[in-house]
Amino acid sequence: MTMNEEQWHTAHKIAQTLVKDNTDVNELSKAVAYLRASVNQPNATSKFFQYLKTLISNGRQIGHSSKTIDYYRSIEKACSYALKGVSDAYTMLQILGWVSRLMRYYKDAGVPIGEIAPPTTPVFESARQAEIAKVAQSQNFQVEQIIAAKVTKINGNKVTYEILGTIKLTEKEPKQASSLHEGQTVKVKILSVKDDGSIKSVKYT
Repeated sequence: MTMNEEQWHTAHKIAQTLVKDNTDVNELSKAVAYLRASVNQPNATSKFFQYLKTLISNGRQIGHSSKTIDYYRSIEKACSYALKGVSDAYTMLQILGWVSRLMRYYKDAGVPIGEIAPPTTPVFESARQAEIAKVAQSQNFQVEQIIAAKVTKINGNKVTYEILGTIKLTEKEPKQASSLHEGQTVKVKILSVKDDGSIKSVKYT
């Protein structure tokens, strides 16, 4: 399911709020796990909000540190405010799943949250691009270089390769696609490299 612009904005808003409050992303992940487990139940969204209130009520008993109850308060406040208009449990689950990822992104960004405006494009793309650039800088990829790649998808004559667990490239392989299978590790040759040092295209070899 693809999120719309408003839902992306909501995910960014919650993530920024929780990072500002120094909330532990692991505590949010536990709440997301609860929603995931109950997403098919009747009134799943209202039960989720009640679960957050219960965490606050019992925080001193179940918390691992004195800060845990503050984490619960931040999560409950941010979610109750930003998600009050979301009635579909699956939509809420998807938004909160991205909140966890975005929190890690913002924490790793090294930029004061107050200076971060929600991106016009989904931030997971920029985060992924930053990760790819980091890998590229450490590897110093060269044209004609032979490297290992995992075949993750085959669609007709198009093959998607995954390199170093980070870089994904889809290439046309009319002669080889039929003989490859998903999950297979193969050797590919780098045909071109982008200006930032990351791989632009490869070919099965």
